Amino acid sequence: MSFGPSGMYPAYAAPSEAAVRHYDAMVAFLREEVLPAEAAYDRHRVEAGEGDHSVPPVIEELKVKARERGLWNLFLPSESGLTQLEYAPIAELSGWSNELAPEAINCQAPDTGNMELLHLIGTEAQQREWLDPLLAGEIRSAFAMTEPRVASSDATNIETRIERDGDEYVINGRKWWISGAADPRCRLLIVMGKTDPEAATHRQQSMVIVPVDTPGVDIQRSLPVFGRQDQHGHCEVELTDVRVPVSHILGEEGGGFAAAQARLGPGRIHHVMRALGAGERALAMMVQRAQQRTAFGGPLAEQSAVRERIAESRIELEQARALCHHAAHVVDSEGNKAARHLIAAAKVAVPRAVLSVIDRSIQLHGGAGVTDSTPLAMLYGWHRAMRIFDGPDEAHLTTLARAELSREPLFDLPATIFDQLR
Repeated sequence: MSFGPSGMYPAYAAPSEAAVRHYDAMVAFLREEVLPAEAAYDRHRVEAGEGDHSVPPVIEELKVKARERGLWNLFLPSESGLTQLEYAPIAELSGWSNELAPEAINCQAPDTGNMELLHLIGTEAQQREWLDPLLAGEIRSAFAMTEPRVASSDATNIETRIERDGDEYVINGRKWWISGAADPRCRLLIVMGKTDPEAATHRQQSMVIVPVDTPGVDIQRSLPVFGRQDQHGHCEVELTDVRVPVSHILGEEGGGFAAAQARLGPGRIHHVMRALGAGERALAMMVQRAQQRTAFGGPLAEQSAVRERIAESRIELEQARALCHHAAHVVDSEGNKAARHLIAAAKVAVPRAVLSVIDRSIQLHGGAGVTDSTPLAMLYGWHRAMRIFDGPDEAHLTTLARAELSREPLFDLPATIFDQLR
């Protein structure tokens, strides 16, 4: 973590006029367009059926309206001019309606990470073919790293092979939890695999762009999360003798591990930013329920246990937000590497806090809280899964513990009774 001058007293710069304008526009967009559109989105999903992955028309309608308001590609500084810290409150607002708002403003995962990769290390030809239509919101994409047979939180375990054969790469492997692959607009996979298993551990992996219509690409079932199907899907994908031109390598051979870390830099904290919005929505629902529901002779809001839960929720969200914003500030001021431990901390602390708030809100809503009559069950499922798909807690905690164990204490500690027993 940062303990220089910025770590002692983080002096956040005042937000730019553009940042304030975008924030105000986002508030209005949520209030006037997105939240009222949730009913149409839900209605389409119910009428289409659980296994359907077609795009609710309201999504494309919202995208048009977002562009008209200047709310587009705000996640990417080169496009928006916003810093990560300036983007954080806007991303949080989108988390209030996680199924609609992020995509409406073209700031949805996994496309944001893929666009960051193509922006950072894509060739001009790759950017023309893939980045430009992604930035325009014309297509979707998926990131194919995780595999069923290995612990994919450690990318060095990846078994998928990418072998060169003349002017082509031949890819064989099985992937799963490939988010977005079931969406009919998905046009490309960024596939992580091994090009040289004999190289140094972190130079074995490479990333290759694979169009989804390439022969040998088999997008199979979409895996449900807590029994609920995502519209974009979390798919199993079989790659059998898939051939792509060598020009489809992303970056360089052997650069896949480093590219994955680049992809998971600012993009890794965007999930955290959005999660705070879900927590705020759950808390707002809790407050409303407590004020409107009467039990045991009075409003729930008059019960001390309920008030305590509301207060604890506010404290946890404020603590989580402070950590998230501090991490974003260090990304802006000192870079991704300097912020890596703060990002790891935020990725553990924020989902935990948000889940606690959602759980309390579910409890206060009683039976309705665990049904689809409120968004709480969906929010809980998504943010519980976030503690796995955004890097498991254990990996982040190991990273943080390793950093602490290697840190020199600020002062020489005084002797303890244990020193006397040596």
